[in-house]
Amino acid sequence: MSEYKGIHGGKIQNFTTNPDNPIEGQVWYNETDGNWKVFSLTTVGSWSTGGNLNTARSSLGGAGATKDAALAFGGSPPPAPTAKAITESYNGTAWTEVNDLNSQRAFVAGAGTYTSAIASGGDQYSGVSESWNGTSWTSITNEPTGSNGYGAAGADNTNALFFGGTPFTGTTRYWNGSSWTALSSMTTSRNNLSGSGKTYTAALAFGGITSPYPTFNTQTESFNGTSWTEENDLNTARAYLGGDGTQTSALAFGGAGSGVSEFSITEQWNGSSWAETADLNTSRNSSGGAGSSNLNGLAFGGNSPAGETTATEEWTGAGSPVTETITTS
Repeated sequence: MSEYKGIHGGKIQNFTTNPDNPIEGQVWYNETDGNWKVFSLTTVGSWSTGGNLNTARSSLGGAGATKDAALAFGGSPPPAPTAKAITESYNGTAWTEVNDLNSQRAFVAGAGTYTSAIASGGDQYSGVSESWNGTSWTSITNEPTGSNGYGAAGADNTNALFFGGTPFTGTTRYWNGSSWTALSSMTTSRNNLSGSGKTYTAALAFGGITSPYPTFNTQTESFNGTSWTEENDLNTARAYLGGDGTQTSALAFGGAGSGVSEFSITEQWNGSSWAETADLNTSRNSSGGAGSSNLNGLAFGGNSPAGETTATEEWTGAGSPVTETITTS
């Protein structure tokens, strides 16, 4: 009889916890939970249900480096004082209400992580901006164009990029933790677009509305810290879409387009082109988003066919590492 060691070159080991760096196909026994485990890579991407937001809303801001550590803030319906100041933090399982924004608003854009984020813009068209330190929001210098419907990217509350906005602008603004700097404008002026990127020197802008209103856009552009470059377009023209990831590995989901109020379409960006992949379970526009790449994403809130939603979905892309329990009979 063939043995596992003879086939795979090593015997099955016992661990008190799962090994730190398993290889694809590795099998082990977890002594703590009493189960056999196997490590593999997913072959297809999919959305799964996460914990619901505590408050249903759309046109909210989002930040977060992974789907297990995200921040949701502000939201609809506009204008203030009907708009929300509510902030919630996500731990990969559930949302918890934390300290509110100082300013109630919808159509707010966000960048950074769940412990260091920035919120800017909103339905007041004042450019109101706030910095999050993991505990509370602090008012900072207003974004100079005083708009809303921005795309955003950035690492934290000292490194953030906001671009586009209402009515139709390509203006790009960089926040360094103390002041705003105007940088090169986008090639295509637009609002209600989405963006990705973990630093202002490597950002991606996609989708949105261009003039004459409403012309839904597929345009994708990358930013290198100095100038914008046109890239390959989205497959589906849309605005009010969610996004996350980096300049070379991003996710675009949901949104609205010509004759369509809520999309479920999801597209993956690999650094050179977009490819359609598995749809959201709940069609929506104006949702929040967070995540690290096209392997790891989070969609929350938004307008669904049933109205404003609390629904949260977690994205696991093809090629993501997965540890599974082996069931025996």
